[in-house]
Amino acid sequence: MRVGITGSSGFIGSALVAALHERGDEVVRFVRPGAQFQDSVIRWDPVRGLVDDDDLRRAGSLDAVVHLAGAGIADKRWNDARKQEILLSRTQSTSLLVRALSSMTSPPGKLASASAIGIYGSRGDELLDEHSSHGDDFLAGVCEQWEAAASDYGQHGSSVALLRTGIVMGLKGGALKKQLPLFRAGLGGRLSDGRQWISPISLRDHVRATLFVLDNALVGPVNLVAPSPLTNRDFTHVLASQLHRPSVASVPAFALKLVLGSELVSGAILASQRVVPLVLSGRGFEFNDATFEDIARSLAN
Repeated sequence: MRVGITGSSGFIGSALVAALHERGDEVVRFVRPGAQFQDSVIRWDPVRGLVDDDDLRRAGSLDAVVHLAGAGIADKRWNDARKQEILLSRTQSTSLLVRALSSMTSPPGKLASASAIGIYGSRGDELLDEHSSHGDDFLAGVCEQWEAAASDYGQHGSSVALLRTGIVMGLKGGALKKQLPLFRAGLGGRLSDGRQWISPISLRDHVRATLFVLDNALVGPVNLVAPSPLTNRDFTHVLASQLHRPSVASVPAFALKLVLGSELVSGAILASQRVVPLVLSGRGFEFNDATFEDIARSLAN
């Protein structure tokens, strides 16, 4: 299979490229002008709305495209400019990609476009799946517009999957990369009262699930989360136990808001999202890391 990928050098993208190569697939990367890779590339600039037409022609036909590009949600304190960047980095790049793919002589038959479980909003203890209603906060609105831009590609008869990703756990990126040093030093602890739900997935299962989506031409929302969500309190206990460290510390909500800003903390850091992968489980996908205990064990060793 020939697969185009945006965001191919990121935390998730790098792992996906490696998995595609390992199984013998060919990768075509969408990259910024000046970037160099051994794989075939299509140069593009989502901010300026440009795609290199010559690269598109040289790339030839693609069987599928995975769209992962987008500014980090919790990398910086939210202000109006940062929130606009978070939104536009997703909607502009997705709309540009849809136009570019649609212009190809033989448009790819499959698009798997990143989204996030943030579309459900913060919902307390409510159990959420792909049929659940959407939230009404900033991130939910971003995800709705992001998914709408990707869904436009379905007008050409291609399958469009919306990868609603939870908290991806791996050693080389994501939230866990920042937390592990604190936990290994015995300084890890729960956030606020720790009762908020989190829905993690290991990096390797995220990659495997993405390939499963492509191979089976799944359509519509697909929650990329492990089957067993847990509270932040339980997450803290499990991770500390795997590392053989104490977990008596806690970070009060007011301190988080003082450092990171109230909206980012309420809308993302302390959001409660108890999400299950109804579509993946229903289609027979088997997780390597079905619980956070599995995830922590594989990463702590």
